[in-house]
Amino acid sequence: MSMFVGEALAGEGNEIAHIDLLIGSKDGPVGQAFANALARQSEGHTNLLAVLTPNLAVKPATVMVTKVTIKGMKQAVQMFGPAQASVAKAVADSVADGVIPASQAEDLVIVCGVFIHPAAADDKKIYDYNYTATKDAIKNAMAGKPSAQEMIAGKDKAAHPFRGF
Repeated sequence: MSMFVGEALAGEGNEIAHIDLLIGSKDGPVGQAFANALARQSEGHTNLLAVLTPNLAVKPATVMVTKVTIKGMKQAVQMFGPAQASVAKAVADSVADGVIPASQAEDLVIVCGVFIHPAAADDKKIYDYNYTATKDAIKNAMAGKPSAQEMIAGKDKAAHPFRGF
């Protein structure tokens, strides 16, 4: 498999976390997306590597892309602070737990879309919710969840929380 796709939502309120991610080989389409994300920055969409602390990047190398235009230092600090720390920890824990095989950590890359609501205020919730959503999205991606059968079984009972009605 050259690309695994994962998604997860965690939390509530303005600090809610929604993660969309791709996991794949460096020499495949996810590797290309990874390189493009780092090489093609734009105003309000500053992509960054997930690091546990400066000079300690995670493996698989993970680039975080914002799903909302950053419009000020408050949001930027939330992306470069609690969101970055939580995504990095979730990736590291996923390798430590064997969800991502350590033997593949150098060959894979992750592109991780992160949502930070402009009115988010609680950094601890941003951290906790993004950690949970990232761990769940990685687990879902690596397990191929939901399966087509699970999707079909749940499609008529599903109620999207932001559908507007």
